[in-house]
Amino acid sequence: MTFISVVLSGGVGTRLWPVSRQASPKPFMKLGGKALLEQAIARGQACGTDELLVVTNQDHLLLTQSLIDEMADPPRTSYLLEPTGRNTAPAIALAALAVAKRYGTETVMLVLPADHLIPDTQAFAEDALQATRHAQQGQLVVFGIQPTSPETGYGYIEVAQIAATAQPVLKFVEKPDQAKAEAYLATGRYYWNSGMFCFTAGTLLDALAQHAPAVLQAAQHTFATAHDSGNGTGNGTGNDSGHSAHPKSAAQITRFEAQAFGLQPNISIDYAIMERAANVMLVPAQFAWSDVGSWQAVANAHTPDANGNTRTATESMDWVAIDTTDTHIHFDHAHLDARGQIEHPGKKRIVATIGIKNAIVVLTPDALLIADKTRSQDVKKVVDALKQRQINNEQIQANKAPSDLLPHTVSRPWGSYTTIKEEEGYKVKRIIVLPGQALSLQYHHKRAEHWTVVKGQGIVQIGEIEYSTHAGEYHYIPRGEKHRLTNKGIEELVLIEVQTGSYLGEDDIVRLQDQYGRV
Repeated sequence: MTFISVVLSGGVGTRLWPVSRQASPKPFMKLGGKALLEQAIARGQACGTDELLVVTNQDHLLLTQSLIDEMADPPRTSYLLEPTGRNTAPAIALAALAVAKRYGTETVMLVLPADHLIPDTQAFAEDALQATRHAQQGQLVVFGIQPTSPETGYGYIEVAQIAATAQPVLKFVEKPDQAKAEAYLATGRYYWNSGMFCFTAGTLLDALAQHAPAVLQAAQHTFATAHDSGNGTGNGTGNDSGHSAHPKSAAQITRFEAQAFGLQPNISIDYAIMERAANVMLVPAQFAWSDVGSWQAVANAHTPDANGNTRTATESMDWVAIDTTDTHIHFDHAHLDARGQIEHPGKKRIVATIGIKNAIVVLTPDALLIADKTRSQDVKKVVDALKQRQINNEQIQANKAPSDLLPHTVSRPWGSYTTIKEEEGYKVKRIIVLPGQALSLQYHHKRAEHWTVVKGQGIVQIGEIEYSTHAGEYHYIPRGEKHRLTNKGIEELVLIEVQTGSYLGEDDIVRLQDQYGRV
């Protein structure tokens, strides 16, 4: 039996703002000293999976590769890179097509979200073994969590009766209101839907063909237009340049054409298949579980002190708590570079609280959140409000993270950029291009750019002319002129970019060519 762990690493986690951002989302958040994504990968390894397949946004490839490479025993890994988020049904459909093509339709897929917290890995592995047996018999298996409270933030699964063994699913139900949640809990027939699944690639594809043919057809079209890179051996990133920035983790990288990918239905696997299929089996979880969906959940994942206080462990914070009870504090003021490493650790800071009760306090380099614990689900309202607010004369688009215009480091497939200064009419960035990587061939409608190379060497294209460039050299890109920067060296290429113009938003970009499939 071939056994593949499929990790879905696409959630932004708006309820965990300001730590979870579009540039560094929830799966990279550390709990217990390890990122949630790393913990999900380790769970798959504990189950004896033969390979890891990560489905993630194309902008998070370098962060993911770096995280995997730093693991003590990094798994053989392949990647499906999404141009944009498109929900779980398309993601799992594409994963099933990839697995069926590479290993056959009888291959068992263990599908795990990258942002769950499961402390007992051994208990999870035992339940996963039970799930694989049902998957090999042609079942679509879902892991159910026995409810401990009438939660309204989870979907529910009805069975004949809560039991210690697997049983057929009677019905999936949507997130209920409080009254329904209490009723579900009282019946003793409902589990929480964990969003973790197990099935063979063939069973999943057959279910799609029967219950969601539009999803399958769109996924097949998207898969047919995909571009694969990498040598398939687990050595080298497989980037188009031939350089191997991450020799341990990458077996194959699949990038999807943006237009075809965007035509896929935006639907969850629950709606597309699980609510319709008759061959769905529930395996009851014998392990503690949290989807870490709010700061309250984060606090619950830590051991409180004598006053009920918890904190995210960090060496850069010294917390002085006076008359403070039942409060969680998270302090993070370090920026991450293009490889996900701490760039400027900074000095140790003192955080003091006086007379605080039942609160959440979260401090990051560019934001401060203070909330009552009972209102932690409402953090999403802050994100929604910021999406509508004009910041530095730029209206945040609905599909952008609210903080993307504030100074912080943003990962890109080619490296990263950090906004250093921004005022009306100009913006200053520090840009890092990794060896062998290249920005897209692009132009801007409303801004000109001034580039000063401070480290490394590369090729600058302006119009139809290419220039070799080294540290200390300057290049001017007029508004509307196509341009591209390529790192041809063996070290990072670093430049300072000064943008000038009437509009400096990140959406003022027209890509003409791009090796990462973003055109």
